[in-house]
Amino acid sequence: MTRDPADLTASDYLDGAREMTAANRPFLAHMLAEEAAQRTADPVTAAGIRASFPAPATAREETD
Repeated sequence: MTRDPADLTASDYLDGAREMTAANRPFLAHMLAEEAAQRTADPVTAAGIRASFPAPATAREETD
């Protein structure tokens, strides 16, 4: 399924953010949620989106 990125909606980006969260990809989830927030006209809703997908810590913890 190929789409033009200009045709994607905030809902599409939120769906992607949820998928990335489920796949344990928090940075990608954050980036997709940020795009969804930018495409949202209501500032309160945009703030809620950002709060739901906070930026992950940049330091990686190695597990043994």
